Amino acid sequence: MSLAFGKSRTVQLAPSVNRILLVKNLPFKITAEEMFDLFGKYGAIRQIRMGTDQKTRGTAFVVYEDIFDAKEACEHLQGFNVMGRYLVVLYYQTSHRPKKVDLSKEEERVAQLRR
Repeated sequence: MSLAFGKSRTVQLAPSVNRILLVKNLPFKITAEEMFDLFGKYGAIRQIRMGTDQKTRGTAFVVYEDIFDAKEACEHLQGFNVMGRYLVVLYYQTSHRPKKVDLSKEEERVAQLRR
């Protein structure tokens, strides 16, 4: 069986690989159409979410329909030069997000420690 004609679905992927890519260092002037043109070369895209406020400008989430398309895009677009900026493309990891803390419980715990 030749793998040159199609994607092998039996390949074991790393646990970090998923359909959601986090893209950093985007030019602020890049449009949604340009994003779809750039990332759409690697497969069907479910959605692209671009940062719009001061803290999130220059970043985006790209969600692919297929995990293998996301893997291909991540491998090819990491370090790709777009409008003079080199893209940083990572797999989005939900486990690295800080957990929400219940403030009242945390205050209670600190009060117990002070006694």
